[in-house]
Amino acid sequence: MMTQGIIIAAFGAAICALLSGIGSAVGVQIAGQAAAGVTSDQPDLFGKVLVLQALPGTQGIYGFLLAVLILVQTGMISGAPHSISVMQGWAYFAAALPIAVVGLLSGIAQGKTAAAAIHMTGKDPDSSAKGITMTALVETYAILALLASILILFSIK
Repeated sequence: MMTQGIIIAAFGAAICALLSGIGSAVGVQIAGQAAAGVTSDQPDLFGKVLVLQALPGTQGIYGFLLAVLILVQTGMISGAPHSISVMQGWAYFAAALPIAVVGLLSGIAQGKTAAAAIHMTGKDPDSSAKGITMTALVETYAILALLASILILFSIK
């Protein structure tokens, strides 16, 4: 039988994967609309705009990674969950929040930045590297949130 602590931790893992995945899906969709417009006029730019469209997808990967770490650390992935207290369950839930929330918001923001960079690349194909740099700057905050989540996760006793 699962304890309340395990159930709370599982909700944390689910929210982490869910929110960061939604952020990535929306961000990739926003960038994809811009990429479709640019490549319909200039199909030779497909490779350059594809890189920009893919960048907002990383937040979902980060959220999934943290969700897996929570499942491994609590024993849920092995099918034999550890007995953890309600307070520990809330600690796992709290560990999921930085990448869950920042993943949601930065995935969308990165998609908007990528869309602008895709339009810039459509006007000047040599500027795609600048666009990648601009889009990657948003990524910094998702990486910091992932690191915060990991640090919280590994501080749980």
